[in-house]
Amino acid sequence: MGTAGHARRSCLAVPGSSTKMLDKAQGLPADQVFLDLEDAVAPLAKPDARKNIVAALSTGDWTGKARVVRVNDLTTPWTYQDVIEVVEGAGADLDAIMLPKVQDAAHVQWLDLTLTQLEKSLGLPVGGIGIEAQIENARGAST
Repeated sequence: MGTAGHARRSCLAVPGSSTKMLDKAQGLPADQVFLDLEDAVAPLAKPDARKNIVAALSTGDWTGKARVVRVNDLTTPWTYQDVIEVVEGAGADLDAIMLPKVQDAAHVQWLDLTLTQLEKSLGLPVGGIGIEAQIENARGAST
């Protein structure tokens, strides 16, 4: 179920570094889950967290939940690999990518172009994976 027509009254944040919490989240009543690679995950844990999220999306039962992954923001060295690994590994089981700390329209444009290329190369419907941009300050709101 895509995020477009999905009521999202409750959103559950789940750290990608915890397989226990990823498993538990599947049974909890929430309209949306966002599996986190950003603030909830220490730098050295990020590579394993990506693998945990791909496995949880690919094999888990997320029925009735919009499935979103929050990647790291574009000022970090992790964003590109976050997007590539998650979409290549579980793109068919993903509703949206959440991009935090958006400072400029170019950030969203980068993610859109990258997702489009991935969707085409993987045979997924172009535009099927949505983008949720998190604007966290006045600079981001003015772009």
